[in-house]
Amino acid sequence: MSDRLVGIKRQTALKELHGWAEVLERDAIRKTYHFPDFAAAWGFMNQVALLAERQQHHPEWFNDLGRVEVILYTRSADGVTQADVDFAHRLDQMAPPDNR
Repeated sequence: MSDRLVGIKRQTALKELHGWAEVLERDAIRKTYHFPDFAAAWGFMNQVALLAERQQHHPEWFNDLGRVEVILYTRSADGVTQADVDFAHRLDQMAPPDNR
């Protein structure tokens, strides 16, 4: 089980992420990706789903036409861990350049 990121470790880890924000009402991080259409958004979600299965680390997400909102937290830790930060970096690498 991963430990929740707190204090300076959390601040340092979150500063490394571009466009990710803390979710105020719970211990999680969020980012919204924008795509030209539904098909492009769904293609991104398919890639993320395969990664999530390989890593056994599954996001919460919402899709509306060309918009995909991703929320990350580690269920077993009930908060944000290094695994979430690493997963966020991977998603940003998979996203089109204008979403990074």
